[in-house]
Amino acid sequence: MNTVELAPHRVAGLLAPAVDRVFRAGMLAGRDGGGAELSQRYGGPTASGFLVDLRTRLAAPGGTVDAPGFAAITRYGDPVVVRRTVDKQVAHGMLHRRPDGALSATERGGAFLAELYQVHAEVTEELWAGHDERVSRLVSVLGRLLSYALVLADTDGDRGGSAFAAMAPPHEPDGTPSGVLLLNRLGTLRYHRADAHAEAWAAAGHTASSIATLPAGPERLAIELETDRRAAGPYSVLGADERLTMLADLAALPG
Repeated sequence: MNTVELAPHRVAGLLAPAVDRVFRAGMLAGRDGGGAELSQRYGGPTASGFLVDLRTRLAAPGGTVDAPGFAAITRYGDPVVVRRTVDKQVAHGMLHRRPDGALSATERGGAFLAELYQVHAEVTEELWAGHDERVSRLVSVLGRLLSYALVLADTDGDRGGSAFAAMAPPHEPDGTPSGVLLLNRLGTLRYHRADAHAEAWAAAGHTASSIATLPAGPERLAIELETDRRAAGPYSVLGADERLTMLADLAALPG
């Protein structure tokens, strides 16, 4: 019987849109299923926006995101606008900013995040109802991928100034439902690819501004292929069948 061997760089490229789709579905369900109302109770997006983005680190006791990591996470934003947004969230009493630029949640911000985790628990249970085995399998395989990605980052000495380093591992308190584990592990894996993409376009001589306007064509394709290569490392921990199963499981989830 002939089989198709999905090399790590190939599966990295194939999985990227599937990971994005499932993650975005979960986050959209969270917004529509109580997240927007929760945000309004705490002052609206102006007060809570970055807390949502950074939830899986800032919800942890003592959790912080350092300045280089935050810069990587927001690399496509206007630095002035980003700074003003953080200023507003500090003024709302949701974020604390240390003199070195590191961010953490205030007590009020932590209360918001605890409620947000509960919203995500409720909406992902409904969104992925009937897919318990598939969700459990994805949670397990994503745990292995993230653990190995952290090992590789430590081996390469790449634990500073990257979005993945700032956000991994995600905060997973005891009793976290499988749907929340899946949502947050997918989100953390996306940061790993985001760093790979930034490395690829920087190596090609681009900036965050120029890559955003680069049209489809040979140069864009070359950068995407280089992104796949740089993002491939964690997938070497999976067997060929596991890579195919992960693709199939993500494709089968609604959203």
